[in-house]
Amino acid sequence: MAEARADEANAFGFKPYEAGSEEEYMSPRQEEHFRGILQAWKQSLMEEVDRTVHHMQDEATNFPDPNDRATQESEFSLELRTRDRERKLIKKIDEALDRIEEHEYGYCEACGVEIGIRRLEARPTATLCIDCKTLDEIREKQRG
Repeated sequence: MAEARADEANAFGFKPYEAGSEEEYMSPRQEEHFRGILQAWKQSLMEEVDRTVHHMQDEATNFPDPNDRATQESEFSLELRTRDRERKLIKKIDEALDRIEEHEYGYCEACGVEIGIRRLEARPTATLCIDCKTLDEIREKQRG
């Protein structure tokens, strides 16, 4: 099973991190691994923003038919909402990169414990350990 997993690559072609038996959590090698993942993710999002801008410029047409105009505006609105979510994600990626530079990446902001390599590979912008995130979600549900 471990051999099959070593051959797998996660997003952006990065293989799951295999820590050495004596390796300290968030070693420089681990920080570099996550820096690479975050930078590749950010680059991908930035390229998507550029594609959207060019697409909207190229496709902007003043259709005489109101239905065609409405369809185009609806498509543009959906694209802009998606880009807005991605803009917020880019901000979170930048914050994660800053935490790596400050050697604070990988530790829960609420309780200070290690978030964990696998959780960070699944969610590189995570700032809470799984226990604190679960409690946070329970509180959010209770608030309605």
